[in-house]
Amino acid sequence: QLRPVEVHDLLPREVVPLETSNIRALIEGRTVIVTGAGGSIGGELCRQIESCSPGKLIILDQSEGLLFQTQRQMALEGSGTSIVPVICDVLDEQRVAWVFRQFRPHLVFHAAAHKHVFLMENQPGEALKNNTIATARLARAALEHNTERFIFISTDKAVNPTSVMGASKRLAEIYVQSLAAANP
Repeated sequence: QLRPVEVHDLLPREVVPLETSNIRALIEGRTVIVTGAGGSIGGELCRQIESCSPGKLIILDQSEGLLFQTQRQMALEGSGTSIVPVICDVLDEQRVAWVFRQFRPHLVFHAAAHKHVFLMENQPGEALKNNTIATARLARAALEHNTERFIFISTDKAVNPTSVMGASKRLAEIYVQSLAAANP
């Protein structure tokens, strides 16, 4: 018997239901930034956040083409949210500061990252620049501009890292946790 594949068919565990009312309360009517909005994770985050009715959704990416695709896809899906695409390299401190001054976000979902393990093994400096240093700068900017929440999207590869990519994300996790602990 053929039938559509369901999520629970693929999971080797019980489905954990999300507390969507808490998530909606966090996002609804608020200004939200998603970095890496053109990527697979960032783009999906944008769609999920949009379903919680933010007041304004700032979709940010350094790639014009990928950012355009995310914006276009959301428009085709009938987004009712005010979506503002912003081309920005999160390593560019001046541009990041401008974005925070301009939009005064309540929440930042930081998904911008280099995520391909093999490529980062061969270019460790780029992994550290984009995954560690850019995250540190962005987290500091969020703190300096009184952003209520900074949500850092990491990876399972940061747990006991065995690759440059995993180590670069773990360093970023440690920095963000330290910054949060020092600024309760």
